[in-house]
Amino acid sequence: MNDYHTLQHTLKKAVSFVGLGLHSGIKSRITLKPCDDATGIFFRRKDVVESHSLIAARWYKVTDTTLSTVLTNRYGVSVSTVEHLLAALRICQIDNLEVEVDGPEIPIMDGSAKPFVDTLSEIGTRSIKANRKAIWINKTVEVRDGERYALLLPDMHPRVTVSIDFKEKIIGAQTLSVNIDDTSLKQSIAPARTFGFLDQIEELHNKGLALGGSLKNAILVDDDHVVNPEGLRFDNEFVRHKVLDAIGDLSLVGVPILGHYHAFKGGHLLNKLLLNKLIMDKSAWTYISLDDFYQLHGIEIKHVSGQEANIEQPTQIVSAS
Repeated sequence: MNDYHTLQHTLKKAVSFVGLGLHSGIKSRITLKPCDDATGIFFRRKDVVESHSLIAARWYKVTDTTLSTVLTNRYGVSVSTVEHLLAALRICQIDNLEVEVDGPEIPIMDGSAKPFVDTLSEIGTRSIKANRKAIWINKTVEVRDGERYALLLPDMHPRVTVSIDFKEKIIGAQTLSVNIDDTSLKQSIAPARTFGFLDQIEELHNKGLALGGSLKNAILVDDDHVVNPEGLRFDNEFVRHKVLDAIGDLSLVGVPILGHYHAFKGGHLLNKLLLNKLIMDKSAWTYISLDDFYQLHGIEIKHVSGQEANIEQPTQIVSAS
């Protein structure tokens, strides 16, 4: 089932999440706060001076893609591992939000977007008085690195197709295609966890990466089997997680992309390069309101009337176990 909204949305009330950073291993807390203006998604580092604290969730702020997506502002203040939270916001169709964070990394929670999505769905959203916009893909945009590639194709829907191919038999070759506006992604994509390989852990630790990783927040692959005693949540959980990553990275455009993203052995770097190439080629896309787009193509719209009252409520706190 697809859920079309033509007005922008934010959360009904604030909520906090507490957990370890996957790479830093440092405990951090984030608080998601509603925004009544069409300011988009942005991060605010609470541990730096206020004048240097804001970091926009935009493609041009991506400064590192080593095992996660890192955003940095002009003052050199960064926030890392943003992709799972951003994917959760996109899946829940939240357009405007302030994310307060008390450190340099978003907590990894259980390694998926499920804790975010479940809580956001429980809290709910409300509309603001601003029309939703979108980027409509007009022609194919493509980036390649050897056999690896990522591209955007014209399509009437925001579709993501990801193909992976690993030498480990437990993973192998997997392909999955989804419509980002399908509400079933809350159950089929959000719970898919990040994964790593046992024989790479020492090297990653030496580089200061994956210091907070554990069987509680990642799938660990050892040769041809999964180390986690509970096993996999899905037979193809690996490609489902890559779809989740792609949804998070693509959200950095700032508006929904009406087009078909397809990647083979893609990743955060190719996603960054693809968005850079897309935005620089103004002939490849059209900026359009979703209301105009849906009416143009005769798509039935779910209208949201009015704006719910902004009632102050206590901030809910969700902690990773």
